[in-house]
Amino acid sequence: MDDADYARYDRIRPIRWTGDALELLDQRQLPFVIAHVTCDTSDDVAAAIHSLAVRGAPAIGIAAAWGVVLAARNVAAAHGAAAADALAPAMARLDAARPTAVNLAWALARMRAALVAAGSDWRNVLAREAADIATEDLAANRAMGALGAGLIEPGSGVLTHCNTGSLATAGFGTALGVIRAGVAQGRIERVFADETRPWMQGSRLTAWELQQDGIDATLIVDAAASHLMKGGRVQWVVVGADRICANGDVANKIGTYQLAISARYHGAKVMVVAPASTVDMATASGDLIEIEERDPGELLGVGSNRTAADGIAAWNPVFDVTPASLIDAIVTERGIVHRPDIGAMRAMFGG
Repeated sequence: MDDADYARYDRIRPIRWTGDALELLDQRQLPFVIAHVTCDTSDDVAAAIHSLAVRGAPAIGIAAAWGVVLAARNVAAAHGAAAADALAPAMARLDAARPTAVNLAWALARMRAALVAAGSDWRNVLAREAADIATEDLAANRAMGALGAGLIEPGSGVLTHCNTGSLATAGFGTALGVIRAGVAQGRIERVFADETRPWMQGSRLTAWELQQDGIDATLIVDAAASHLMKGGRVQWVVVGADRICANGDVANKIGTYQLAISARYHGAKVMVVAPASTVDMATASGDLIEIEERDPGELLGVGSNRTAADGIAAWNPVFDVTPASLIDAIVTERGIVHRPDIGAMRAMFGG
């Protein structure tokens, strides 16, 4: 992609640092209301992460990094190591906001490492580190877009799940970045997006993002995916990840696992697109991932409209784990892992 393509397909920025506060595009109100949540404290950032005002593994990590910068305003310390100890409670609260996405812990660990090594200018060091995390994420997304698009044959149809675009990152997106690059290169002919219940990230966010870029997309209910694949209209399922384990197992938005099963049965391929910061070589397999569960009440209606009778029980896991055996390619800015297993993962990421 050239500069003109990026200008066309990279317009949205969900995170804005003003120098005094963190402004987050409120994804709970999209697509009908474009509004920002202003965070003046680290606890404001933690609340925004937990409430899904900001969401997507890379975006959560970036927001948390700026949350540490905000928390530093209340700390008096002569050097970075002392500041790191004083900021530990605020970092713990940020880390607890969403337990499954490894980028959150990764970003906080990176901020702490920069802090411990800093001297008396530790506040400036923190601000530079947060800015670098965001800048590097955007560059990684563009690199992944090019790599992933190169795997897709011209004329292909793709199906994506949840939202993995600019709204979930510093910009351009992970899986949606691949789709943007594939459309720009003329490789992708058809784009389908799942609704992604219960928060409807596909219908509210992904469809809206693609519309902003002038990319035609067809929305389907989650339950229609297998029927769509049966008709041969999908060659690739392209999704993001919240955590990728040492053996190649992938935690992603609930519903990803069943898409991968259906893709294997119908002869479609599965591509997982995520920055290297999402890879967790310290977690051996998906069996060890803590799966976040949210309020069951989110399933009892659509938006504010209740659809289930009083007294109905509900189970609301936010993520599931797709085994590496169902994944054809993991794409990161470092390169592509084909048919991931522990050997291929170690060759790319060490550990």
